[in-house]
Amino acid sequence: MCGVLGGVNVEIGMDLLDQIYHRGPDGQGLLLCESGPHQVTLGHRRLAIVDLSAAGYQPMSTTDKQHHIVFNGEIYNHQDLRAEISGVEFRGHSDTETLLELLADSGVAALEKLNGIFGFVFLDQVRRKLYLVRDPFGVKPLYYAVDGNRVCFASEIRPLLSLHPAGIDLDSLATLLRLRFTPSPATLFAGIRRVRPGHVVIIDLKDEILGVEELSYLSAPSQAGAGGVSFADSVTNYGGCFERAVKRQLMSDVEVGVLLSGGVDSALVAAIAQKHSAYSLKAFTVGFDDVDDAADETRDAAETAAYLGMEHLTARMGFDDFFETLQECIGIVEEPLATTSIVPMHYLSKLAGSHVKVVMSGQGADELLGGYGRYQIELYQQYIPWWLAKIGVSLTGAAGIRNERLLRGLQALASRDELTRFLTYEVFSMAEIKRLTGRDERQAEDLLQYFYQLLDCEHMLSSIERILSLELRANLPDDLLLYTDKLTMRQSLECRVPMLDTELVALIEGMPCQHRVARGRSKIVHKAFAEQVLPDNIIHRTKKGFLSPTKAWFKDSDRLRSILLDRSSSFSSYFDNDEVARVIDEHRQGYNRERHIFLLLSLKFWIDEFF
Repeated sequence: MCGVLGGVNVEIGMDLLDQIYHRGPDGQGLLLCESGPHQVTLGHRRLAIVDLSAAGYQPMSTTDKQHHIVFNGEIYNHQDLRAEISGVEFRGHSDTETLLELLADSGVAALEKLNGIFGFVFLDQVRRKLYLVRDPFGVKPLYYAVDGNRVCFASEIRPLLSLHPAGIDLDSLATLLRLRFTPSPATLFAGIRRVRPGHVVIIDLKDEILGVEELSYLSAPSQAGAGGVSFADSVTNYGGCFERAVKRQLMSDVEVGVLLSGGVDSALVAAIAQKHSAYSLKAFTVGFDDVDDAADETRDAAETAAYLGMEHLTARMGFDDFFETLQECIGIVEEPLATTSIVPMHYLSKLAGSHVKVVMSGQGADELLGGYGRYQIELYQQYIPWWLAKIGVSLTGAAGIRNERLLRGLQALASRDELTRFLTYEVFSMAEIKRLTGRDERQAEDLLQYFYQLLDCEHMLSSIERILSLELRANLPDDLLLYTDKLTMRQSLECRVPMLDTELVALIEGMPCQHRVARGRSKIVHKAFAEQVLPDNIIHRTKKGFLSPTKAWFKDSDRLRSILLDRSSSFSSYFDNDEVARVIDEHRQGYNRERHIFLLLSLKFWIDEFF
């Protein structure tokens, strides 16, 4: 796991590369070469995890100097792929070298074979092409900017701003307010783009004028069957595949730890990882001060760690330093989000990074196996007429009902169009965005429609399968996975996600959907396998969610007002102060505006940091 930086026809030195020092404190390198009429620079910061020797240094080149790579990530099946490559005498045992030789041999057609997490840049001097590649589920981000005949790219945005100064993209700002994140390829920085998950940006270097195109190497998900496979067989197949995924991701020449919550997902990852480890793994958990036990997972996680024989370490966070910490987090993540778990992840990353270089997490299980409550709406919508739900929306509004989940669920059920229904799980409504910014939101539906068509959602058997496929590839990558990468890598820590193993995802998406999620039940096959590994009291705990207790903390409206309603701040030039004040007041009055306030705070701190 590392950091990449480079460009075409741009000046890049070690001072710029040092802006991503935290992503790779174990080594660095710059390679300059001519390709056609253009100069290409490849830069790399190394976090040494697999093959700690000099044979793993980057930028890495083939012996004939015709192919070069800077690679951020892991290829978990690289040993199997290495066996397919003939006529190569390997210098070391790194997955980087395997990937380089595979691409030199087969080109980007080999991308479909990769099982891993990655954001890498590959220069093919034979074809005179430069490839920017992001993994299928977007675990590792990769940014780029094109300005005429100049291109720059990096694992993080900050060094790109030195090469490509950028203002705020106001259309993307409106989309962020609606979706809670900015979906690829857009970012909030005008002209700076994020490579989409499962896509490759190809830069043609042959001619004087650069050619740039984007292609997908994703294939449509396996079609889930309505039957044909018994539930018992699904559990057996799932268990074997899950175990192989975790075992693959133990690939490391350094110690591996686990991010452990109180839930079943990370507990199951921890159990299988410990089973296949030769040493007692360290488990890391974050807890909260000034909240009741219902919001704190440290006790549950400690019980899980003790059962598995793992060393358990904890960090704690409280309200006193929340605002300062959030401001620091936004500077690290570089992109504002409405996801409150960003703050505990910061504390968790600092804790884990002080002990190990690699951790595993349970992220991705909810999106794959229907773990969130909103997925239940999709299971019930076919039984509730849209017009009846529409009446429900009117009645709850007239009655002054403040339950946000109920209101959002009814709004979703009242939507006749499927894509519109998926978008009702928004932060700010279209009307609120207009009042806040004076702009209409226009991008969200088109960005969702892109993946809807790419994944051939129209031919899936049910709407629940469609929304799970979309969230896995068009939501998770640019929200939870994005901030996880930035916050962990700021601590020189690699985070692996066994649930997103490509073999495991294909198996899950190909099994009968009712084995994944059903009315009133979620993660069905997952929990059934867990029952073979873990005791019931761990599997069936009440889901708490990895969130900050900001709903209670944001009752301090005076503190919020002093931050968000400061008319001397640049923030006030983008947002209507009266509308911001209304959001704060509604939260104090009992409406849950936690995510809305969190997103506004994130934007305030982001504007202060970058503008």
